[in-house]
Amino acid sequence: MDAASFRILPMAAPEHPAGTSSSPEADLAAEPLKAQTSDPRPGAEILNAVTAGFAHEANRWLELQSRYGQRHLELWMRLLTGKLDEETGEGDEKADRRFLSPEWRNQPLFDYLRRAYLVNAEWLDAAAAQLPLDAAAKRKVRFLTRQLIEALSPANFPATNPEALQRAAETGGESVLRGLRNLLADLEKGRISMTDESAFEVGGNLAVTPGGVIYQNEVMQLLQYAPSTPRVHAIPLLIVPPFINKYYILDLQPENSFVRFAVDNGLTVFLISWRNIPSELGRLTWEDYLDKAVFKAMDVVGSITGTPQMNVLGFCVGGTLLATALAVLAARADRRVKSVTFLTTLLDFEDPGEICVYVDEAYVAKKEADYRNGGIMRGSELATAFASLRPQELIWHYVVHNYLLGETPPPFDLLYWNSDSANLPGALYAWYLRHLYLQNELKVPGALTLCGVPVDLRKIRIPAYVLAAKEDHIVPWRAAFASARLLSGRIDFVLTASGHIAGVVNPASKDRRNYWVNTFPAATPEAWLETAKPVPGSWWKHWMRWIKRRSGRQVPAPAGVGSDQYPVIEPAPGSYVKARFE
Repeated sequence: MDAASFRILPMAAPEHPAGTSSSPEADLAAEPLKAQTSDPRPGAEILNAVTAGFAHEANRWLELQSRYGQRHLELWMRLLTGKLDEETGEGDEKADRRFLSPEWRNQPLFDYLRRAYLVNAEWLDAAAAQLPLDAAAKRKVRFLTRQLIEALSPANFPATNPEALQRAAETGGESVLRGLRNLLADLEKGRISMTDESAFEVGGNLAVTPGGVIYQNEVMQLLQYAPSTPRVHAIPLLIVPPFINKYYILDLQPENSFVRFAVDNGLTVFLISWRNIPSELGRLTWEDYLDKAVFKAMDVVGSITGTPQMNVLGFCVGGTLLATALAVLAARADRRVKSVTFLTTLLDFEDPGEICVYVDEAYVAKKEADYRNGGIMRGSELATAFASLRPQELIWHYVVHNYLLGETPPPFDLLYWNSDSANLPGALYAWYLRHLYLQNELKVPGALTLCGVPVDLRKIRIPAYVLAAKEDHIVPWRAAFASARLLSGRIDFVLTASGHIAGVVNPASKDRRNYWVNTFPAATPEAWLETAKPVPGSWWKHWMRWIKRRSGRQVPAPAGVGSDQYPVIEPAPGSYVKARFE
């Protein structure tokens, strides 16, 4: 799409301040786009298709241009006649958080900038929607269009943000100095600060549930948590968290710790704490993570508790890893696992959501080449990519408040965890992209061979509790529904409100939001939801009733953690979770 195609709009979106072509804050916020521009070939193909579309359907493009050109003409006339405060047909922009300040409406120039930007945004979105592209290319173009729309908001630039100008005047320029200090600090870290990181410490006020590290190797530390009740259920619970981030998303502060909730309800809890992988371990594979982590953890749990069975829980990609482990156990006729819980987990990758805009053949082939001889995939790169899926909320909001308004973001434990990324082995990451995201081989029985046996999820016949989140942008709930259908045991499918993290971390003590339950399966996800029963409060209590029925009788709680064979190496949360690389 050539530059002239965008000049039809009388009011262009705000540009960078005069004399500059970019800004440090824009460079930092634009990081998610680098993965999209590293290979020019897909872009060239899209450009050719767009050019052909212009030529083939000229009348549709002219009609679109005329319609939005008329909208801009109306804005100009209302600005010149002083009637800009009247309705102009551009929709209910009052709900837009970027423009809630009264300065955006009280001052005609900024009111005009706001309205003109919203019209331009509509035009860009409409233009992207009618491009003559296949579904995959159109999805990528619309994703990039949204990145452009969000980036060009007048709220993002000091000269066109009335709140920033007023704050600078009221503080005698102090807000500008604070913003510059915030920007320099973030440039040094290589990421945008989303919370006051000085307010938190892992092992200080985060990840403080008592316990100990009772086993470790080069991949993980295994934690056992100390009982907090005089009696515990005989069948233990092993948790496999995602290896893309640190485990303590499930053990934040005591009032919102899923681990503490489980321990306080009489469960004996073990948890894998993944190592933040150094470069020399970049050759580790998915099978290494099965053998050295999941299967080894199961062996240790069985040895310490002396029980023939255990319940297991996997969260996000930890659940995907756990599912492959269960399929291997099923092929081996190993029945040590009694039940499984999957929290926002993908097994069927046919429609993985917007993250698929980053995963195509060219990108995966490049990563395979990059990691052919080892190396690590930095967690910070993945965190940035995930943030780009919600650019206004997770990128530009902080650009405005941190740098333009000079504010320090308030303390928020979820966002502190979000910034504490973990590095992955490059070999594992490339395999994961190729075989699961790109080729969706978990869906095809026998398409994958792991640990010497074919992987067939249909052979997982144990009871499964499958939790999806309705607003999840990483594991769309319909994809989680499709994933649950690949299993053969009895499925309890539960849909919780909110997103990928906030939907899971919904403590029973606060009992917020709601969740939906219904019989499973159903013909379609929509059919399931249409007749689902809404239940107010946290899904944690629903799950606890489910897991207790599968956790055996109650027995006296052990005096401590570990055993003679597996003594305590160090107190929880252990040292692996504290390793942090910028």
